[in-house]
Amino acid sequence: MPKLYFRHGAMGSSKTANALMVEYNYYERGKRALLLKPKLDDRDGERRIKSRMGLESPCSYVEEFVEMSQEEIKQYDCVIVDEAQFCRKEEIEFFVWVVDHLGIPVICYGLRTDFLREPFEGAIWLLAWADVIEEIRTVCWCGEGACCNARFDSNGKIVRKGEQVCLGGNDRYIALCRKHYERGDLGPWIEKGEKTKNEK
Repeated sequence: MPKLYFRHGAMGSSKTANALMVEYNYYERGKRALLLKPKLDDRDGERRIKSRMGLESPCSYVEEFVEMSQEEIKQYDCVIVDEAQFCRKEEIEFFVWVVDHLGIPVICYGLRTDFLREPFEGAIWLLAWADVIEEIRTVCWCGEGACCNARFDSNGKIVRKGEQVCLGGNDRYIALCRKHYERGDLGPWIEKGEKTKNEK
């Protein structure tokens, strides 16, 4: 039976790589999976999804998907959504409709919370309506499980205020456990004027 999935994880937990691998698995089996992302996510260019480890693929936009006809959507065996935290409530509702009425699974990847540990709109409704909720785990620099997405400035100091959406990668965010998030301790890899270890 088709389901709506929400696979969430802190930044750097390989959510995008997982999404791209699932799409490839469908392709290998002669199936068609539709890759989507919200237009807001323009870090990797238009109509493109790219993971930190270098995997990438063309994609369509969520905003276009919700305007597609039933006949167009039925051409696909699965729908895969990256950066689903940026989706609006009505778009998540549309994913539910696709699962329940068209019988097509929808797999959403995204963050639960922002740099202030407050929920994104898309995550709120995925947590409320998804049939399956799974965590993609990653670790803090200390080795404990990371669940907080810390934003830091050019001086390597944690940021505690600002707009919810500020696109960036390893140059602006790091995943931390709760203890080190609360302390503002970004670990030994972030020093003044330098990038994270992953980018050295």
